Formats: sequence, C-alpha cells, structure tokens
Amino acid sequence: MHLLSSSCVGSLVLVLATLLCRVSCTETVVGLYGETLEIPCNKGAVKGEKATFTQWKYDKGDRIPRLLLKKKINQSISIDASDEYKDRINLAANLSLLLTAAKLTDQHLFTCMVLQVDGIMEYPVQVVVNKAPEGVEISDKAEELEFGKLTKLATCVARDANPAAKIIWLKNNKSLSDDGKGISIQTSVEVDPVTSLSTTTSTLEYSANKEDTYAQFSCSSQHSVGKPMTSSPLTFNITYSTEHLILQVNAQEPLVEGDNVTLKCVADGNPAPSSFNFHLKGNVVTVNNTDTYTLTDVSRDATGEYKCSLIDNPSMVASKEVTVNYLDINLSPTGSVVKKVGEALDVNFQINSSGASKVSWTKDKVKLQKEPKFHKLTYSDSGHYECEVTMGALIKKLSFKLLVEGAPVIKQLSKHRGEDGQHKVLICEAEGSPKPSVSWSINGTSLYESPFVNGKVTHKITVVPTVNLTVLCTVSNTFGEDMREISVSPHQSEDGDRTKLVVGVVVGVLIVAMVIGLAYGIYQKKSKQGSWKTGERENGSSEEEKKLEEKVEENSQKAEV
Repeated sequence: MHLLSSSCVGSLVLVLATLLCRVSCTETVVGLYGETLEIPCNKGAVKGEKATFTQWKYDKGDRIPRLLLKKKINQSISIDASDEYKDRINLAANLSLLLTAAKLTDQHLFTCMVLQVDGIMEYPVQVVVNKAPEGVEISDKAEELEFGKLTKLATCVARDANPAAKIIWLKNNKSLSDDGKGISIQTSVEVDPVTSLSTTTSTLEYSANKEDTYAQFSCSSQHSVGKPMTSSPLTFNITYSTEHLILQVNAQEPLVEGDNVTLKCVADGNPAPSSFNFHLKGNVVTVNNTDTYTLTDVSRDATGEYKCSLIDNPSMVASKEVTVNYLDINLSPTGSVVKKVGEALDVNFQINSSGASKVSWTKDKVKLQKEPKFHKLTYSDSGHYECEVTMGALIKKLSFKLLVEGAPVIKQLSKHRGEDGQHKVLICEAEGSPKPSVSWSINGTSLYESPFVNGKVTHKITVVPTVNLTVLCTVSNTFGEDMREISVSPHQSEDGDRTKLVVGVVVGVLIVAMVIGLAYGIYQKKSKQGSWKTGERENGSSEEEKKLEEKVEENSQKAEV
C-alpha cells in the first residue's frame, strides 16, 4: 500500500470540489434574441487582478469542451475559437464572457476556468435565449357564422418565439375555453429547423348565437418576454332562419280618409326574406324583393284586419288591425241667415264619426254652454255661431251668421237733470235692426250715441228749456218707425219746488176729503131709501159697504200720487 503525499491529497480534494460544483452550482443566464449577452464568471465575484489565468469554453451537449478564449495576467486576450463564435466573443474586465447577437443556437453550457493563488476553479453557466413572437395575425376568417352550427371561425398565428407563445381566444375581451360543444380550439407548435424559433397556430371553431351578431372576436399571444399582443377584433354576420313575423302599419296619425298606408312585414331571420304575401281583406298580393305594400287614398271601408305571411311558409302569419278614422258633421242652416224678430229658427246638427267626439259652440268667439235654440228671436241673438267637433286630432268646424231684423221700437224715453242743475238730459233707448236712426223734434247739445250692440242703441241730448215743451223722439229704419214724446219744463229753484209740492199736497188732501164726504152722503141716502122699500137694515148691505170702502181706498191712493 502506497501512502499519498499531502500535496497529492490537496489536489485530489480540489478536483473533487470542482466536479461537485459543476453538478450542483450551474448558473442559468437568460438573454434576449439578437442582443449582446453577458455571461458572468462566478456571478461576477472573481476579480480580474487576482486571476493569473482565465479561460472560457463551451459544450454543445456532446461533452466535448471547445475553447473560446483565454487570458493571462498582464497579457492581452487570446481568441481560440475558429467557428461562429470567432467574431462574436470578448472578455469583460470582470472576466464575464460577452456574446453579441445572441441566437437560439447559443443555448449551451459555457464554463469559466480561473487559476488563482489558492487553486483552479471552474464556474459553469447555462445560457438560455428567449424571443417574443413577431406578433399575432388572423387568417382563414369565416365569411359568416350559422346559428347553432359549429363553424371554423378563424386561425390565429404567433410566429418566431422562444419558448413557443401561448394563444388565447377572446370574445368581447373575455377568454374562451374549449368546452367540447359550442367551442373547439385546436393548437399546434412548429419549430423552424434553421432558427429553432417556434410558431404557434390556433384554430377556433364556434357555434354562434343570435346575440353574437355584434360580438367582437380576437386572439392574444402570451409570452415570458414582453407584454401580451392582441389581434384586431373580428365581427361576423350570424345567419339564422325566420322564427317570427311582425306586421307594421306606417301611416300618419290619426289615419284618415285620403291618406296612404304602408304595410311592412318584418321577419327576424338573417338574411331576412325578400318576398312576402300580403292579405288585403280577402285578396292576396305577392311582393318580390321588398317587404312593404302601400294602400293609397284609403277610405273608411279600408278599416279591418290585414296580414302578411312567408311565401315558402304560409303558416307563419302576422296580422294587424287598421282603423281609418272619419268625422262627418252636418249643420243646418249655414252661411248667412236673416230672420225677423220674434220668429223661430230651427238649428239641426248631426255627427257621423268612427269614434267618440266632443262638441263645443261659440258665438262671436265666446264659448256657449250648450247648443243654441231659437224659439223666439231677439235682436241680441244676432251673431256668428260656430260649432267645433273634435275626435282625437281630427277637428271640423261649421258656422252660420244670424242677423235678426225688425222695425225699431222705443223701449224707454226718459229725462233727468244735468250735473250743473241747469240742463235737462233726454235719453231715447230703442231696439231694431238694421240700426235705427234717431231724431229729436228739438235741437240739443252734447249729442251722444251708444254703439249699436245686440240691436240696441241709446241716444242722448242736452237741452235748456225756457218754457214747457213736448219733445218727440223718432226712430226709424227700412222696416218702419216709432215715436214717443216727453214733457220738459223750465228749471225752477229748490224753494219754488218745495212750495209747489206743499200746495199740491194740501189741495190733494182737500179734494180727497170732499170726495169721501160726498160719497158717504149718497150712501146714507140710498140706504134709507132701500130700508123703506125693502125692509133692509138701515145701515145698508154688507156688499155695498165693501164696495164703498174699496172706492174710498182707491181715491185715497190717487190723492197721495
């Protein structure tokens, strides 16, 4: 048995430590495709000034070391590589290996060997090169999707990535998952034999619903490098069969006689049918390449039920009631009506309408509470009468203008003292139509004539009588005239008036007393004669006494007047 020297033992321990570190201390460095990759020597902990010798080598996986470069202390770098790395490698001050234009073929095990005072150390580093995909693109887009049928929607591709990109399909920005029924997603990865970059391809098959008509579909790639990339959204036309029909009636509101009505048959299928049958109150009209039919100049007879149906499916029918509104009114009389005062006028008014209506009457634009009735016409009945009938938005009007004529009549002739106490104001009020002209038998001042309203006119004059006068007021028109007179006395003072009033009262009382005495004497005489001849009571019969009392009371009232 041979004993090992201490130096041999030390070397053996160093070799064993180095082998153990290669197995358990391998570092991994991730670089980006196409960029310069820095591969550190012992994580950059080795100081260049302490290393007497540094060497970099790599292993392609066949366990054959290939030298890249070396450097001795205080000497320049020596490039040993003769392959593709010859012009792409360099050594940093901290002994890191610099590798330009990193490629996927650079994914090897690189080893840094350093000779220092305390021995030789090796630091293996595994290089990984990542690359984000070039982008995402969609191809093989379907022209349309059929309702309820699994259809290939599109294919999404994420090219040239390492590792391979993951593709996710989105609907309205929400991810879709393969459910084995309405959604099927098939994904594959292809590696380029030259660049070793991976291309991911994903195909989506989709069973559409009607609600997907406005849905947006897209695909997104996810990768460890960079942010997710999403394709432009896609929309699709969803086709499905007609399940329901609706008949629309397009017409002016309210629909009245003379209007046009357009019937439109609306189907919920996509594409919608282009031909229909319209059922027009017993008649069937077929239209092609349109969904409408127009009724022109409709009358009230067009009211009724209308239908439309599919040509290839007559059992699918839609219907709608159409009502043509009408409002007829008849008024008698109309236009200008001339009647004599005191006559009657019959007003007949009738309504024929398709619905409930509201009637209102006005006279000279003033609302009346009820329909006018004329049993005995007066001048105030003259005016413009209008009847308005409304039924919804329908409005109709008819009117007549009534003129009541007749000979004038003086309704009142009066007088009163003026404000200054010196003048007399005479007032003549008359009715008649046409407007009566008013004249006086004397001249006056401050003439005034009221407006001619409702057949009435009032005429005033102011006079200053100096003697007792009888004044005549005359009114006339084409139908005749009327006149009336009134007495006018000169003005007297208040004392004279009072004196005349007292004298009049005294004289009246005396006359009444004389009349009563004379009547009583006659009564007594007759009573006595009667008792002699008939044997009646001396004071006369009760009937004669009653007559006498009534006569006395009548005379007494006259005296007071």
